[in-house]
Order: sequence, then C-alpha cells, then structure tokens
Amino acid sequence: CILQCFLSLAVFGRAIHAIARISDEFWFDPVEKGLALRSVNSSRSAYACVFFSSMFFQHYCWTAVSQPCQKEEQLSLPCKLIIKSVLPVFRCVNVLERNVEKCSISTNPSDHHITFQLLCRHGVVKTYNLTFQECDPLQAVFAKHMCPNILKVHSRLLADVMIHFPTSQEEITLSVTPMKVCFKSYTEEDTDFSRTMLTEIQLSPEEFDYFQVGVDSEVTFCLKELRGLLAFSEATSVPVSIHFDRCGKPIAFSIEDLLLEASFILATLCEAEKEAASPEPACCPRPRDR
Repeated sequence: CILQCFLSLAVFGRAIHAIARISDEFWFDPVEKGLALRSVNSSRSAYACVFFSSMFFQHYCWTAVSQPCQKEEQLSLPCKLIIKSVLPVFRCVNVLERNVEKCSISTNPSDHHITFQLLCRHGVVKTYNLTFQECDPLQAVFAKHMCPNILKVHSRLLADVMIHFPTSQEEITLSVTPMKVCFKSYTEEDTDFSRTMLTEIQLSPEEFDYFQVGVDSEVTFCLKELRGLLAFSEATSVPVSIHFDRCGKPIAFSIEDLLLEASFILATLCEAEKEAASPEPACCPRPRDR
C-alpha cells in the first residue's frame, strides 16, 4: 500500500503531461526511496523517466507483501496505466494548484486499483479509482556519462529557443563545435523549400552553465518529446543537461535536484537513416535490477 500527499501538485501534474508525449501508457513504479514514472514509445525510440524522492511528498509510506500468509518483503510493485485515464485527474495543472489543498495516491495490489484523491477547497473531495496492469519494471540502457558532449543550460533559455520552431516541426537538428551551438529545422531532401519555413538559432558557449564538446557532432531528434520535458523543467526551475555523441546514437535531456530527477532519452538519425527518416531505438528497455 502506498500513500502520498504532494508538496507540489503542479510539478507532479506537469510530469504526467510530459511523459504523456512519449506513449499512451506509462509505468507507475513505487519503491522504498521514492516513486518513478516511466514511459517508452512503441518503436522504442523515446524513453522517459521521472523519479520523485520520498522527501518530495509530505507523507510517503511504502510496503509490499509478496503473497498472503508469507513474510512481508520490500518489493517494488511496478504497474502500467493508460495515460488517458490519468490525464483527466491533472487536466489543468494551474487550476488544480489553486483549488486543491492536498492530493493523495494509494494502491492496493489485491484489487489492481490505484486511487487518486483530490482534497479541494470548501470540503470537496474528488476520488478516481483507476485499474492498473501488473508488469515487469522498465529501465533504459544508456550510459550518459560516456558521452563526449555535455551541455547544461537554463530551461528558460532552451524553451525560448524552441518557441521559434513551429508546432508542426517534427524534428530538429542540434550541431555543436567548440565555438558554437546551433539548433536548426530538419527537412528531408525532397522538401519543397519554397513552401517551408526554415529556422536556425546559434548560441555561444558563454550562454551555457556548462559546456563540453569532445567531438564535433550533428544530431537530429524529435521535438515533441523535448517540448514536454521543457514544460516540466520550467515548473521546477532546474537547468537542463544534454548528453550526446555522434549522429545515430541517443541523446539524453535530464534535470536533477534534491527532490526529483527526470531523464528523456531520444533516438537520433544516422546518415543512412536520414534518407528514410526512421530512427533506431533510443534505448533498450530491460527489467530493472531489484
């Protein structure tokens, strides 16, 4: 049984909206140290994980029992939820933060339900009982510390850059050298440039909180998932770290502070794939070590 009462409902709600850009389902994975929300798309070219430390919550209680009449064990209980069933609970995050005094979540493995309860002003209580499916844990295989290129930038600056790209823009290209960073529109070779708006924005190394370019690189990735992370990071006011290598290898966008961590790992196009515009998997999800 897990019981949580949130310190910041807006941050948690934005996390739900961010991972909703990855897939139509997500893993709800409570463990002793905190709660992880994970998602991977069907082609496994995008993976997201947001981990909330137990200190993020006003109250966090986690226990797990393996089987009836057996000794209680500290086991995780990963379960899978349909994202469309959860989004209505956090439909308008700003309104919720003003009207909801407390939010609690409890799970009961015996009846396969997660209960979201919103304690609103004027004594109004809203309760949502959502069915979940038990599943194996999900963890991405990606060693971002091995990446030669590392950038750290304030989320507001990165969001301001992305505003210049139209919402219809599906992919963008990030190119780096020791002298500059460039974000530009990605277009296929058969694109009619006379009817296409192309955007290119250059930043100098001084505009980054941390700047390490070990190899000149140009990587192309999907923009939709990145927009979700940026909306979430702005609510936390935490800088965004970017780890990547050459084209064809995954790129990771992550944020981290004392109470939470978030990581979005996206596939990038390699030279041969740019012609077909079909990225390789960003990562290989596997069961997490228990």
